[in-house]
Amino acid sequence: MDQKWKIIYYETSQGSSPAFEFIQNLDPKIKSKVIGVMDLLKQLGTLIGSPHSKKLIGTPLWELRILGSDNIRIFYVAVVNRQFLLLHAFQKKKQKTDTREIKTAINRLNDYKSHLETNS
Repeated sequence: MDQKWKIIYYETSQGSSPAFEFIQNLDPKIKSKVIGVMDLLKQLGTLIGSPHSKKLIGTPLWELRILGSDNIRIFYVAVVNRQFLLLHAFQKKKQKTDTREIKTAINRLNDYKSHLETNS
């Protein structure tokens, strides 16, 4: 069996991890659903597919989808060494994803990349 993928969390320059903190603060039942889908992501990697994962057209982002009445979404990207970087997590309240949520994830991705460049 192939090795599992690893999940890492985006960290701000202050050392906080918004996606991790969002997940930690969820109701235990919802949190367990989120962790279940994240385990699937670790096992299947880029092959996870629908309905659990979906590419956001026009962006480098993928959306991890925790379906049901909770409608949790986690934006992520694949990075080197079989790792997924979780950028932003939120509860989706409308049919269409709010562009503000996408911008937050893109800004965090750009911040992550700029830290990589300064540390290499």
